[in-house]
Amino acid sequence: MTKQITDFKLVESQGFGRSVLMRLRSEQVLPAIVPGQFVQVCVDGSPSTYLRRPISIHDVDVEQNEITLLVQQVGEGTRHLAALKVGDTINMVLPLGNGFSLPEKGEKCLLVGGGIGIAPLYYFAKVLNEKGIRPTLLLGGKSQSDLLRLADYQRFGETFVTTEDGSLGEKGFVTMHSVWRNQDFDKIYVCGPKPMMKAVAKLADEKGVWCEVSLENLMACGLGACLCCVEDTVDGHVCVCKEGPVFNIRRLKW
Repeated sequence: MTKQITDFKLVESQGFGRSVLMRLRSEQVLPAIVPGQFVQVCVDGSPSTYLRRPISIHDVDVEQNEITLLVQQVGEGTRHLAALKVGDTINMVLPLGNGFSLPEKGEKCLLVGGGIGIAPLYYFAKVLNEKGIRPTLLLGGKSQSDLLRLADYQRFGETFVTTEDGSLGEKGFVTMHSVWRNQDFDKIYVCGPKPMMKAVAKLADEKGVWCEVSLENLMACGLGACLCCVEDTVDGHVCVCKEGPVFNIRRLKW
């Protein structure tokens, strides 16, 4: 798959608490991008940030040569990115990794996201809609403030919510939601904190449902050279940035 190292101009920046929605435009024609892939972002002007930062692709607008990133501020690198202004330039390598497998038409699929793990599910749900597939979404967070752009997700399919403090939707974790008792699914796709993904993977395995998860291992190069993001699988140790980040749970030694 074709990759680019190119400059993007920040054309819109919108804050959501600790997260920032960044819409970026390139003068080059974008390569093909599939849901679940990511970018490696160069953080200029941050003296302690030496390596590019991996960030999920939240949305793509092919006609405008734009991608959107949902950046959560967790360290100096991401805080520096969040502070950029409209008109600033960001250099990125994209698209990296392997994305989600597309379901067959007629299959009922559930997209499960926790915390910032909801980010890649937006573009995935959008692409599924374009292909005539309307997924069910289950989004979880610690509180209502963690569930960003909820109305936009709801445009793509029936959307259920859990919050740990009960401020929105059902109280508890995503694995506790009543949708698991009330509906059956052919395929499940998951992104979020590793403990959450392991819990959903276990639930899917118990139900005998095909399931993919998007891992968030620490990545440095994004190309499989530095061996920073290795995960143990039934095929041996593999680099998440190159072999993943999306894996079928059958491949993982969970």
